[in-house]
Amino acid sequence: MESRPERVRVTAPADAAPRLVSGARAGSPEDFYVRSLIRSQLRLAMSVAVGFIVVLVLLAVLITFWPQIHNMRLATIPLPWLLLGVGVYPLIWVGAALYNRASERNEQRYRDLAGR
Repeated sequence: MESRPERVRVTAPADAAPRLVSGARAGSPEDFYVRSLIRSQLRLAMSVAVGFIVVLVLLAVLITFWPQIHNMRLATIPLPWLLLGVGVYPLIWVGAALYNRASERNEQRYRDLAGR
């Protein structure tokens, strides 16, 4: 019968902080460019999300404070239902397309700077 080696438990010290493992040393230009790219992508994502939420809130306010809209119908479906149920999806597609284009532009700028 074959004997198995004894199990060993490997732990890190309690005060050890996780470090980013990368080819770039801390404080190097590469590290600066990567952090800059991450910040710009986060800023872009937050601005798209906030913009979408603002449009949704404005649409809800429009429906709430314009009482005549409740009487409007399109193919027997109330217009507010169409606006909130179907009209939001084109906004999502436009926001996603704009985000994708801006994100690719950010990444291209990063590649141009990192290549130097």
